[in-house]
Amino acid sequence: MAGKKFHFLINPVSGGGQGKEVFNFLPEIMDSMDFKEHEWDKEFSVYERFEEQVKNALSGSECVIAVGGDGTAAAVFNVLLKHEEFRGVKIGLIPIGTGNDLARVLNLYSALVSRGLLYTVRKLVAAESVNFDLWKVNGKFAMANYFSAGIDARIAHDFNRDRAAGKITGNSVLKNKLHYVKRFFANRDYRLKIGELRITDQFGKKQVFSLENNCTVIAGNIPSFAGGSNPFGKSDMADGLLEVLKIKSLKDFLLAISIGAGSVIKAKEIEIQLEKDEFIQLDGEDLKGKAEMPVKIEFGGQIRLLHLGGLP
Repeated sequence: MAGKKFHFLINPVSGGGQGKEVFNFLPEIMDSMDFKEHEWDKEFSVYERFEEQVKNALSGSECVIAVGGDGTAAAVFNVLLKHEEFRGVKIGLIPIGTGNDLARVLNLYSALVSRGLLYTVRKLVAAESVNFDLWKVNGKFAMANYFSAGIDARIAHDFNRDRAAGKITGNSVLKNKLHYVKRFFANRDYRLKIGELRITDQFGKKQVFSLENNCTVIAGNIPSFAGGSNPFGKSDMADGLLEVLKIKSLKDFLLAISIGAGSVIKAKEIEIQLEKDEFIQLDGEDLKGKAEMPVKIEFGGQIRLLHLGGLP
């Protein structure tokens, strides 16, 4: 039986050091909610041994709360994909990095923006959990949010490169969005060179589409994309189905991300064949040149995520 009710894994560098703030205030927060010292634990994540830290936390607690950005969450999801025995452990996310799509649909982002970090921690500790689909990419990567190839992935690639080069400083949401817009216009003529999309739809029917000269192809698991847009329409994060869009033109891409005007196919499984050096991204991580072709995305199982529901 799990020894702790909660185990906090905290990225100390995410959010400009906000992780350290959470670490320092946790004793006060947990004490105010009548949790005893032996009922919870906290530690800073260490990049070189983070997978080991995640496994230890999952094996010794009822709920693991990851404090950080998309990379922190992805590391937890990858361990859960590999180890089915841990999937009964509830997972909480405190979004203090640059990514926030999953945090938005779990109502964590709105709590953080409107009420602040400490309020969000308190509410998350008392939150209910919901079923959530995890997807398996090429048999080894976990996908929680979405996969894309084409113009969006090209923009994400350039954005991450600019951040690594120091051209984007701080963690301002507005600054990030303005730079994203700048990169969008710089890459507006980008198209997929060659490619094929193979889908097994929700009814088991096989469909094949050419991707040559398309603007982008997106496979989504959550109703949020690129910082809060929803091109997928109504979607269920626990139905074992992906929402897939094949978008031909820049105009169609803009309509899809602004008002959700796109033709969505619900799929059980997909394969995407592209050139090896094509721009692709998975949950915000640049995979250009790193993924084997074709990229295969299949159902990987369900986990339990803490969800805030509506704000009181």
